Amino acid sequence: MEMDKAAASCSKPCGIVAKVREAMAERLVGKAEMVDAILTAVMSDGHLLLEGVPGLAKTLAVRTFAAAAGLSYKRIQFTPDLLPGDVTGTLFYDAASGGFVPRQGPVFANIVLADEINRAPAKVQSALLEAMEERQVTMGDRSLPLPSPFFVLATQNPIEHEGTFRLPEAQLDRFMLKVVVGYPDEAEELDVMLRYADPETAIRAAIPRQAAAAIQAVDVAALRTAAASVRMEPDVAKYAVAIVRATRPGHEARDVPQQLRELARYIEYGASPRGSIALYRASKAAALLGGRDYVLPDDVKRSALAVLRHRIIPSYEAEADRVGSDAIVKGILSAVPVP
Repeated sequence: MEMDKAAASCSKPCGIVAKVREAMAERLVGKAEMVDAILTAVMSDGHLLLEGVPGLAKTLAVRTFAAAAGLSYKRIQFTPDLLPGDVTGTLFYDAASGGFVPRQGPVFANIVLADEINRAPAKVQSALLEAMEERQVTMGDRSLPLPSPFFVLATQNPIEHEGTFRLPEAQLDRFMLKVVVGYPDEAEELDVMLRYADPETAIRAAIPRQAAAAIQAVDVAALRTAAASVRMEPDVAKYAVAIVRATRPGHEARDVPQQLRELARYIEYGASPRGSIALYRASKAAALLGGRDYVLPDDVKRSALAVLRHRIIPSYEAEADRVGSDAIVKGILSAVPVP
């Protein structure tokens, strides 16, 4: 009976998710984790950072999702000479009215692709802070609201350092999720080669598709409402908070597991309460993507890595021992007791 009730409550949102997945599968090979991460960010009203070497279909995935969801889409190629006004827009003098009029920049769209975001200096990256957090842009004495829904999906290349700038922690913390995009397996790469090796096919893939969207903006709103209504029991919520708090060094409680005490020396700074909120929302979205209207501890564990990996600043000792944030999060997940 409980399973039938859960299935009935998920029928509409699960149908919407299935349509989006099917539409994206027409142009993407594999990449299920990246597709689910995009859906999670959209359902949770969050922003997504995709990290991976060039050629892994990060930009294609974002553009395909925008087309499938029927949302307005703008792409900003971040470069070292980019100016904040190139992102947010600027005021210009209108001779007819005798005053300054705002000219909106590419950030005024439902989905904004910040391509290679780490190629722009901090001055430009900071132009996105207000937009990502408050969904508005201030020009002069005016605050202009951004379209709703509004999502920033950014990409960055982890291996190239010439002409790149490290993202500030304040910028990283605005991203709800960070997903590391890996290479495809052998079967997927063969499919990619056979599908896109032909020059004409590659050109068609590079041009944004104008076909009818798989879903509408009202369906995106329905997904967000469904994700917000997913149940999370108090014990599971406490489990999520315990995971986030374990990322902060200086555990004072005597009953903290020894494994967590050992991991604490590898952490300089941990996640803020914004990380707890992100994990809460991401866990609900994970449950909905799994076809349930309630959150399991496994949903929390499955979401924790993408939520926390960019919010943990490893210590010098961690760098010396070559212990990255992913290893720290996995260690925390293995040490925190599951309810």
